Amino acid sequence: MTQAITFAQPEDLLKEWMGLINTDDADRANVLDRLCALYDPQASLIPTFSNRLLTNPAAIREYFIRLSSREDLSIALHEKTLKVHPIKEKIYALSGIYCWRFAIDGELLNFEARFSYMVDLASPTPILHHHSSQIPRML
Repeated sequence: MTQAITFAQPEDLLKEWMGLINTDDADRANVLDRLCALYDPQASLIPTFSNRLLTNPAAIREYFIRLSSREDLSIALHEKTLKVHPIKEKIYALSGIYCWRFAIDGELLNFEARFSYMVDLASPTPILHHHSSQIPRML
């Protein structure tokens, strides 16, 4: 079992999450364990590349297994869009825009997405809720 990491600031948690997505590690199962350990057992995930609401650890893990199989997978934060909203002691909402990147049929594509997290930094499993959706085209 992966040892829990504590985070001083909500931005540290986001950096850890993104770092795990961006890890090109031969031991992918270990990276997925560390990534999924950030989600509370009762967490909900509304993922970028699925039309399902994921509300249990097995479903969240399966989503990240499928996503991590994408060739050249990476994610980058648009730093200026990050907003951190304190809710109460150690509980924060984060929102912003990041850009997913991976290859489809050998072509590297970018997918800009907006995101929001509700996190409890007092918890060893700090992500309580995570929503990420592709940015729609403007009317």
